[in-house]
Amino acid sequence: MSGREVVVTGLGLMSPHGNDAATVFDELMRGRSAIRLFERPGLPSAVVGQVEFDATQWFSRLQLVGVDRVSQLAVAASESARRDAAWSDQYASERIGVFVGSGMGGAATIDEGYTALAAGKRASPLTVVASMVNAPAAHVAMRIKAHGPVLTYSVACASSAAAIDAAARAVQEGDIDIAIACGSEALILPNVIRAWQALHTLASPDADDPSASCRPFAANRSGFALSEGAAAMVLESRAHAESRGARIYAAWAGSGMSCDAAHLTKPDADGQARALRLALQRSGLEPNEVGYCNAHGTATPIGDVVECNALRAVWGESIDTLRVSSTKSMHGHLLGAAGALEAAITVLALYEKQIPPTAHSHPADPACAAPIVRGQGVDAPDLTAAISSSFAFGGTNIVLVFRAEASR
Repeated sequence: MSGREVVVTGLGLMSPHGNDAATVFDELMRGRSAIRLFERPGLPSAVVGQVEFDATQWFSRLQLVGVDRVSQLAVAASESARRDAAWSDQYASERIGVFVGSGMGGAATIDEGYTALAAGKRASPLTVVASMVNAPAAHVAMRIKAHGPVLTYSVACASSAAAIDAAARAVQEGDIDIAIACGSEALILPNVIRAWQALHTLASPDADDPSASCRPFAANRSGFALSEGAAAMVLESRAHAESRGARIYAAWAGSGMSCDAAHLTKPDADGQARALRLALQRSGLEPNEVGYCNAHGTATPIGDVVECNALRAVWGESIDTLRVSSTKSMHGHLLGAAGALEAAITVLALYEKQIPPTAHSHPADPACAAPIVRGQGVDAPDLTAAISSSFAFGGTNIVLVFRAEASR
């Protein structure tokens, strides 16, 4: 691709597995699930991924007034990514951008507001500003004094993949020198879970082991585990990174986007294949040069088959050179934040030369005809390029491509 080369220099996670990227990746490589049983009176049992999080580590109690959990998580992940990147406060503020993806925004605030109104009480005067979808980006921008583009993307499960793509393009085109790209979602609320249960997309809790309830590509899969969390990455031009001696995790190689334009919830293999082909074209890669796909893999009966069919359509005879896994089997589906967390995991796979598995994926479904990594992770010393796929309700498909550092 033309323009400046873009690299990843910082990662910050607030995930069901914890907030230390190295520890999170190690847990994933071991195939350990952070999914747990969620039970509340009057609510059918569900399995979810939740974040252990102390907001007072990042905000004073006064600051927390009117700040929804979705913004709290975004700030924590972004600040963690900045620390990981050894981000200086000396950068020109107008050359800094913030790009955030969230599917639902401040859901807890909305839920509390409606509950208050239903009880005949007044809603908080901060309900609007706490619940608006762009609140996380605004809070991050205020923390780092970003005077460049501060934008929010809300395209369901592809939201934070869109944010990463936009951030990378802004750096590549020279609009900014450095950016935070983040995804955040905080939807572990009884009313939200009830709504997803009504859609029949959530996994049935495993009676023997709830942590094994999400089973992408398995014959007995039943849906995904709703999850929360945030993930952020620092993207900057290679020249900017090298001038300050930054550690480089990987390089952004390009992206592919498409829309199914077919159905609000049912995925389409042709639409996904268009995004995959465009991602390869824009990154200058052939299918056999990409060694890993962090799949969207939500463990829905239809979605997993469609995704495998799309991969086979694009990779063709090279499909056996690709290794595929869905880490949602262990951290759950973060919806609008899924793309950011899974992109971070893909970057770590390139950096560590290891590929995490799909947990709980037995018995295999023969209809999911792709080379799935199952059980535990595998070493990948020759891994040089990888993709992260996000396929959303509404039909938006985004595939991000990353390259390993040659000197790593």
